[in-house]
Amino acid sequence: MTATAPTPELAPRVRRGAIAQSVMDSLVVARRNLIRMIRIPEMVIFGLIQPIMFVVLFTYVFGGSIKVGATISPQAYREFLMAGIFAQTVTFATAGAGAGIADDMHKGLIDRFRSLPMARGAVLTGRTIADLVQTTLTLVVLAGVALIVGWRTHENIGKVLLGFLLLLLLGYAFSWIGALIGLIVRTPEAATSGGLIWLFPLTFISNAFVDANQMPTFLRHIAEWNPFSATVQACRELFGNLPPGFVTPDAWPMRHPILASVLWSVVILLVFRTLAVRKYRSATA
Repeated sequence: MTATAPTPELAPRVRRGAIAQSVMDSLVVARRNLIRMIRIPEMVIFGLIQPIMFVVLFTYVFGGSIKVGATISPQAYREFLMAGIFAQTVTFATAGAGAGIADDMHKGLIDRFRSLPMARGAVLTGRTIADLVQTTLTLVVLAGVALIVGWRTHENIGKVLLGFLLLLLLGYAFSWIGALIGLIVRTPEAATSGGLIWLFPLTFISNAFVDANQMPTFLRHIAEWNPFSATVQACRELFGNLPPGFVTPDAWPMRHPILASVLWSVVILLVFRTLAVRKYRSATA
């Protein structure tokens, strides 16, 4: 009689916790979107053209004609401007985030993700992480262009890096607004329009391009409490780019811009991430 070899016991399957599983799923989706960006470099190139155009146009067309603080010096305006351009760039990435998610919904890719054993919120988190990586690369290139046209910082490297971290936090928070828009609309084209139409008044009724102290009273109050303005003001202080004779407004966000920037970004992130994940679950239920 032939002896039967004992069957070896299979190693027990490792089960990750819910948070760890969600993180892993988010990174997988982020990797997928980053690979897509690499294969379609036009996405990154076209995303760089607009902020570079803003830098060049505002620097050479308006520089020397707009008073900031107590001066109309082109160099003072150039340094005053760049924090606003950086902040505008990271927030305008909202439209790309919304269009990407709307495109995935339109093509049925979200339905394929739904059929996989993965965390529901990982699809949106992965997309926003990929957008954050692209935004970081855009900021690096834009900072290089700014240095070429004469922008300089006057604080230590720690403060400068903190300024860029605040910009990335703002951009990441706004990407969740784009995610919600992408889930609400039906086409990528509508997501692009919906992601930009409200950003123009948000960025222009702020301290990004002009000294808010020179605005009419009602617009000045809006600009001072604008979440966008808080980050711009914080970056100007951290970069050492406040112009000579600049008078800091009395509004609390302008007096404490770093804290206000963090608070605004965290609130926007928590609110719109919650709304976007809830919308995603209802849309794929």
